[in-house]
Amino acid sequence: MLVPLSALGTVGLLTFMFLAGLELDLGALRGQGRATLAVSQTGMWLPLGLGAVLALAMYGPLAPDGVGKPVFVMFIAVAMSITAFPVLARILDDRGLHGTPVGALAMACAAVDDVTAWCLLAVVMATIASTGLLGAGVTALAAAGFVVLLGVVRPLLGRRAHQERHADSVVMTFLVSGLFLAAFTTDRIGVHALFGAFLLGVAVPGHSRKVARCAGQMRTFVVPVLLPLYFVVGGLHTDVLLLVGSLDLWLWTAVVVVVAVAGKWGGTALAARAAGHDWNSALAIGALMNCRGLTELIVLNIGREQGVIGTELFTVLVVMALLSTAVTSPAVSRLLRGAPEPSGGAPASPGGAPAVGGTRHALRTAPAERPGRAA
Repeated sequence: MLVPLSALGTVGLLTFMFLAGLELDLGALRGQGRATLAVSQTGMWLPLGLGAVLALAMYGPLAPDGVGKPVFVMFIAVAMSITAFPVLARILDDRGLHGTPVGALAMACAAVDDVTAWCLLAVVMATIASTGLLGAGVTALAAAGFVVLLGVVRPLLGRRAHQERHADSVVMTFLVSGLFLAAFTTDRIGVHALFGAFLLGVAVPGHSRKVARCAGQMRTFVVPVLLPLYFVVGGLHTDVLLLVGSLDLWLWTAVVVVVAVAGKWGGTALAARAAGHDWNSALAIGALMNCRGLTELIVLNIGREQGVIGTELFTVLVVMALLSTAVTSPAVSRLLRGAPEPSGGAPASPGGAPAVGGTRHALRTAPAERPGRAA
């Protein structure tokens, strides 16, 4: 029973990652200046460093048998540095904060962290798949070649997307075929299939009306139907009862939560404060960057599937991800009480479908192209 559920869930995950890449607006990073650089890099490398130190302490009692220390340390470090870009965008959308300095900085920093984290995770996956330094080098070069190839074809995709003679069905066929081909390619290279789906989403011109309509149709089915199946399978491997009666696991859970919050929330808030924001705004930016959401759960499931983390540590990290995500919206609301409230609900994505993780692809379109959500 789990095999078909896992297969359908994997299709949902690949489509989700494609849509997440499609909605990642790298152009928004231009002109953000030193504040984005300082806050994003602090919010990335401080959690990485703290996560690496924590992983060294956890390696003996919590690492599965046969997992090398470098791979384990790298994976835990990356897992501690994740920010859920789609969930962050949804929170900003619901609060009406997209046009504010806090929202703009948080979105830009989350985009930088998102891309950096997936690149680092690709390095970890390449290390797992390879046999020695030579194999890891070959895998890294092949992955870099795939990225370069997508960069070369991106302008061509942009020109083709604006040609109105293509029917929506043709565009949909191209997107779905390209999605699975890209996923298959990166899987054969030795990194995870989701990297191909995500990178193709980044390369496809999301501002095209036809692409936006097709993406909306994909969201309508994939996000509410297929994607949950992936987390159902992952949830079956989460045994919260392991924490019951285990003082050691409760202590590790507390340590993981403290390190995660200190590195991501604390580090980002201090960097934002140093960049000129007041304490409330800086702490709100830190809270937003501390949101891990679905992205963290995807990363943790990859680690479990690859055997890098066992059931006990998987459960501990899932609890951390859920807690850090749950406190984000209340914390932002409390810190930014004077911020503008959303009016009329969040805009719907093209086609009326909810966007990935709640974010709106239509956020990058003109105001006239953003219809309100139906009551």
